[in-house]
Amino acid sequence: KEIPAVGLYLDQTVKYINSFLQPLGCMEITSSMVSNYVKQGLVNKPVGKLYYEDQIAHLIFITIAKSVLSMEHIALLFKYQQRVYTDQVAYDYFCSELENMLFFIFGLKDNVENIGNTASMEKEMLRSLIIAVANIIYLSHGFERLKENE
Repeated sequence: KEIPAVGLYLDQTVKYINSFLQPLGCMEITSSMVSNYVKQGLVNKPVGKLYYEDQIAHLIFITIAKSVLSMEHIALLFKYQQRVYTDQVAYDYFCSELENMLFFIFGLKDNVENIGNTASMEKEMLRSLIIAVANIIYLSHGFERLKENE
């Protein structure tokens, strides 16, 4: 719900996504990557050169997920997700679960919450992806702190 409801041009989309991901410290996207994901069919073509909420949500997910998954596996996740959940429900779950894991891994809360009402192999796979990503983010921040202390 925080993604802008107005369309963004390619450069604006890239800047928006990178500003969103910057605090994570280890992921970013470029204009050529966005164009490539559109050509691969992972993201819908822009409408009048503008990218909207669903496209931006897909791009954020791809940028985060590609640190641990192949593009083929990301495409499979999208395929299965679209059979069961709308993009908004899936993206909201992804964001909630990512925040849940990051808070736990960074020691900001003592336990991992059980998010969502359903149980499925796909949900467990997504949670595993998020755990792996959260650990990569934690390690990236840890290495940055080590460099600062040299």
